[in-house]
Amino acid sequence: MSKLTKNQKIAEAKVDSHKQYKLMEACNLVKEVSYAKFDASVELSVRLGVDPRKANQMVRGVVTLPHGTGKVTRVLVLCTPDKEAEAQAAGADFVGLDDYIEKIKGGWTDVDVIICTPTVMAKIGPIGRILGPRGLMPNPKTGTVTMDVATAVKEVKAGKIDFKVDKQGIVHTAIGKVSFSAQQLAENAVELLNTIQKLKPQALKGTYVRSIFMAATMSPGICIDTKAISATAEA
Repeated sequence: MSKLTKNQKIAEAKVDSHKQYKLMEACNLVKEVSYAKFDASVELSVRLGVDPRKANQMVRGVVTLPHGTGKVTRVLVLCTPDKEAEAQAAGADFVGLDDYIEKIKGGWTDVDVIICTPTVMAKIGPIGRILGPRGLMPNPKTGTVTMDVATAVKEVKAGKIDFKVDKQGIVHTAIGKVSFSAQQLAENAVELLNTIQKLKPQALKGTYVRSIFMAATMSPGICIDTKAISATAEA
C-alpha cells in the first residue's frame, strides 16, 4: 500500500469518515480538502438500492445543472447540410456527417457529446460499437437525437448532462469545480439528487438512496446525509 503524501494526510485529517455531513457542510469541506494544483472537478457518487440487471430498475436520466459543470463541453453534430448552419450558430464545435463518421471509424472520438437528427441515425448505427462503450451514442431519451439541433446544442453547452446507474448500482457524475462557490455546488447537487429521486423505479422494494459521497479529484470522499436528497441548497 502506497504511503500518503503530506497533503493527503492533511486532507484526510479534516474529514471525519464516521460522520454524515449536511449538504452545505460537505460543499464547504470539499473545497477545503482539495489539494490539486488545478481546478479539480467535484463529483457526486450516489449508491442506489437498485439491481441494474433488471430492466425495470434501470435508472437513467438527464439534468440541467443550474451552474453547469465548469467544463468546456465539445459537441459534435451529425446532420444533413440543411441543418449545419443552425448547429454552427448554436455553438457546436464540430458539424458534418460523412467525414466525421469516417474519422470515428478511424478511432477519433475527441468530443464529449454527439447530437444528431433522426434522419441520419441509419448512417450512425454502424459506428455504435465505437460510440456506445464511450457513452457517446446519440439517444432520443437524452435529447441527443432531435430535429431541433440548435436547442440541443445550447442545452448541452449550458450544463445539461445525462447520467446512468452503473453495474454496481452507483450514479457517478460531476457537479462542478472546486472554484465554484459552496452555494453553487449545493444547488447543482440538489438538482441532480431531486432528479434521481423522481426516477425511482416503481418496482423497487426497500431503500432507494443508500449513500451519497462527494469528492474532488484526488480528495477524500465526504459522506453526505441521505436526507439531503429532499433538502434545499440552503440546508
